[in-house]
Amino acid sequence: MNAFKGGWGMDLTVVAYIAYLLISVALTIWVARTLSRNGKIFLADVLHGNEKLAEAVNHLLVVGFYLVNFGFVALYLSQDETVADARGLFEALSVKQGVVLLVLGVMHLGNVYVLNKIRRRGVMEREQVPPVPPQGWTGTGQGPWAAPTTRA
Repeated sequence: MNAFKGGWGMDLTVVAYIAYLLISVALTIWVARTLSRNGKIFLADVLHGNEKLAEAVNHLLVVGFYLVNFGFVALYLSQDETVADARGLFEALSVKQGVVLLVLGVMHLGNVYVLNKIRRRGVMEREQVPPVPPQGWTGTGQGPWAAPTTRA
């Protein structure tokens, strides 16, 4: 593809590519930073207050988020049709940015869903452990479930 059309005038398809990349990269970075900053508290709760582990998991999630989203942005870059005018430029950008935003939203919801499942499991495990160890039997001494009694 010829990046320049008729001398120094830039091809609008290339302008669409540049605008798409700039907007997509900026949106991905903003969403990742927002999720990372606000996700630390949630992860600390999911991981029972283990701050170092929460920080490590948060960092790994952000790296994975970047890899998946930048990979998608790169794969979705190509344009089948040549952008001929300003209207075509905006239409091409709106479709591409709309899909990128939907992918970012689905990724975010997927992360929240998985982390919430982990959090619920942790809450259920904490509820199964008695807050105080058993002190003894409180049975009445009747029935097969009653505590054994000793007679003197």
